[in-house]
Amino acid sequence: MLNLAAAIESGTLTSTKGEFVKTLEQRFAEHLGVNHVYACSHGTAALHTAIAAVDPEPGDEIVTTSITDMGALTPIIYQAAIPVFADVDPLTYNLTAESIEAVLSPRTKAIMVTHLFGNPCRMGPIMELARSRGIAVIEDCAQAFGAEIHGQKVGTFGDVGCFSLQQGKHITTGEGGLVASNNPDLARRMYLFINKAWGYGDKNPDHYFLALNYRMNELTGAVGAAQLAKLDDFVARRTRMAAMLTEGLQGLPGVSPPAVDPGFTHTYWKYCLHVDGSRLEGGLDALAGRLRDRGVFCAPRYIQKPAFECQVLRDQRTFGDSRFPFTLARPEAVDYSRERFPGTYAALASVLVLPLNERYTDEHVRQVVEVIRTAVTDIAKD
Repeated sequence: MLNLAAAIESGTLTSTKGEFVKTLEQRFAEHLGVNHVYACSHGTAALHTAIAAVDPEPGDEIVTTSITDMGALTPIIYQAAIPVFADVDPLTYNLTAESIEAVLSPRTKAIMVTHLFGNPCRMGPIMELARSRGIAVIEDCAQAFGAEIHGQKVGTFGDVGCFSLQQGKHITTGEGGLVASNNPDLARRMYLFINKAWGYGDKNPDHYFLALNYRMNELTGAVGAAQLAKLDDFVARRTRMAAMLTEGLQGLPGVSPPAVDPGFTHTYWKYCLHVDGSRLEGGLDALAGRLRDRGVFCAPRYIQKPAFECQVLRDQRTFGDSRFPFTLARPEAVDYSRERFPGTYAALASVLVLPLNERYTDEHVRQVVEVIRTAVTDIAKD
């Protein structure tokens, strides 16, 4: 509230002249340990800005994941590029270097990975693959604030890291986004793309290329700066609650806690159980029903279907009747045959998403554990 009052009293609500958005950018750069951070209007804008920064030619391909939000996909199409889906690991729900390599082509301009639910992708092999081919890497960290691999924060492995401040994320401003990079050229293009490509501060400024106004306003920046100060505490609370869940659910038949690689720090946007439905009477749906009946909200199958089954992609519904840019796509790039995505379908068929946030108490977690243990025991086949 103090930040908001100060922003209002300043009489300056645009980030081009105010201080709060700049403060948020500076502090988040220090938090990540990167040279450049820019704030924008929302998480989709952050991803759009990153894609625009790598500047694909029409028909170029961006490799991405089949389990993600549409906000990570439509920006690819708006930049006239083709989203090419790689399969996921059915246990972590993340892309792997092997699944990415299987769909690379000479037209691949970038790889966009999503650290789903806050569990980091295996960035070492992914970066090795990308660097060997000269391909840019964009990290979608919308669900992964504070996640680390051997002490290094996600969002700093690739060429650009993208974060969302939407309601429900680790920290929030309602809507808002952040892009981060150590690459000065990409950073310059991101700054310009957020600002209609107008060269603020240049000797002879102009609108240099096609771009939008994705600026964050000062009121949002004021909230963001206050939220950022709480991030480490929020992450610590979430990881502690998740550890309690994992310990409490050990040994249940047909139910496994999230798969986290050694040295990786999962920061639990959500807590996901991997369920072997064949070991439970009624399978995943029966378990979900019993949890809901006992007051534990849960979401079986997360987004229900792979992203490429959504109408906009399945029917290539884009600009008028044009189907552009899919008219430029290789047939193999838009082959969504089920047999090409065994990991994706296996992952969605087995995931049970539980909410988790920093306001949970130990008693909340103990109650959730008790309900799950009772439900699984009641319907276990063995």
